[in-house]
Amino acid sequence: MYAAMGVLGLAPSKETGPVPTVGGAAAPAPYVPPQRSDFSLRGGRPATVLVLGAGVAGLACAYELGKAGYDCTVLEARDRVGGRSMTLRGGDAVTELPARVHSGTTQAAATLGAGETQQVTFGAGTYFNAGPARIAQWMVTLDYCRELGVPLEVFVNANASAYILTEGMKAPVRARTARADAYGYVSELLAKATDAGALDARLSDADKERLLDFLSDFGEIGESYGYTGGDRRGYRVNPGVGAGTGLGTPPSLTEVLSQALGRMLTMDAGYEQAMPMFQPVGGMDGIVRALAAQVGAERIRTGTRVTRIMNRPEGVEVTFDGGAPLKADYCVAALPPHLLARIPGNLGADVRTALATPVPMSAGKLGLEYGRRWWEIEDRVYGGATETDLDVGHIWYPSYGFHTERGLIVGYYNTGEDAETYNALPHRERLRRALAQGRRVHGGKYGTDLIASVSVAWRRQPHIEGSWVRWPSLSGFTLLQRPAGRVYFAGDWLTHLIAWQAGAFESARKVVTELHHRVLKEG
Repeated sequence: MYAAMGVLGLAPSKETGPVPTVGGAAAPAPYVPPQRSDFSLRGGRPATVLVLGAGVAGLACAYELGKAGYDCTVLEARDRVGGRSMTLRGGDAVTELPARVHSGTTQAAATLGAGETQQVTFGAGTYFNAGPARIAQWMVTLDYCRELGVPLEVFVNANASAYILTEGMKAPVRARTARADAYGYVSELLAKATDAGALDARLSDADKERLLDFLSDFGEIGESYGYTGGDRRGYRVNPGVGAGTGLGTPPSLTEVLSQALGRMLTMDAGYEQAMPMFQPVGGMDGIVRALAAQVGAERIRTGTRVTRIMNRPEGVEVTFDGGAPLKADYCVAALPPHLLARIPGNLGADVRTALATPVPMSAGKLGLEYGRRWWEIEDRVYGGATETDLDVGHIWYPSYGFHTERGLIVGYYNTGEDAETYNALPHRERLRRALAQGRRVHGGKYGTDLIASVSVAWRRQPHIEGSWVRWPSLSGFTLLQRPAGRVYFAGDWLTHLIAWQAGAFESARKVVTELHHRVLKEG
């Protein structure tokens, strides 16, 4: 109990002395100035820990354990830290595994061709967040940015001036226009049904009046309850000295319904996607670089592929390519589960089965560096994303560098089958296909003034082989929340924030807390 109180910072120390009392009752706790972290481990003896993987989860584990005096060594198979938190700049290289057709499992795959290495030739100041790119304001990731001194700026996750294009549309329209038409017609239908008494069994007269007032404003349908368009749709000629020229008569209700706008209009409505969102200034890898600096370069071994994990009576033994086995009191395995499932060892058949349960998913991104920011100059689009149901998925516009000369557009961010289609292609074919789709949105200028490009297929990234995972069954999820002997597991895949850095941080905090409790108990 005393040790547990120490972890929570509730036990008296030599410095504070006994807990003071007033009239026999505990006095109010003295004021303690804010500390550099809301998460800290106290008490206990130092122990040695091997951390497998230098992604966000692994680095966060080593960082937090290091603050409590643990001796951590981080082993990373890739030649860089960060895992999927990968930001590419000029001078970097991206090597991919041979393309394979997957059957939905980690075992069955047919090789289609050789791997490829792309040389990144972006100009100074241009970067491409090939993995995570945005942070919601409620996520613990922001707390680590504050603690580590990583500066932030707003990430424009939604922009009414960006476009929407679906296969049901004749041409792309601005997001504001599509939203105005959809909200307008839905409001008209509901208002007319209410006015005709179709909802009398559900609504009181007062409720009906309030609903009609709401719909009148929400859909810009006025007192006539008929949608005829309005200035929310936008202008062909913007107002200034003159009143401006509107876009004219909206399409029919039938046409709007055929456009399948539901997902397009709600991308930023989810709890994880709502504005404002944020990004580190200068690239998402600012977080992992700050974590790595705190852990210490001398404690991180890159280019070190783990080949065996063994529980021993006295601790853990980890074997890796090109060196003698390393031993430690404990181990935190922060690798993707489908990769951990392949590593030999004695963790147990049930653990191996659980690790093999999550299915690695496909996602891809394409970075396009332009010598002229035409989307700002000609289309008046500053950040945000064009939403499509084409195989490119989303087209993102940069949220930094406004009015500078160069800029980087994410030419596609796709997942699932669309990502698999692009994964199977060499970079030049991905580029050709994506530019053709982008011209459907922006016309002939899309691809003009293009000076550099690079694409990433996450299923083909060595030592990662997936963008994130999907749990078809949660049976293994529960098992892997517990250690296998002295080996603990950490990663976003063990949380309900899969694919977010916040999930990796939350998992790391859980694991190091439990490991520390164990050290206190056993020590």
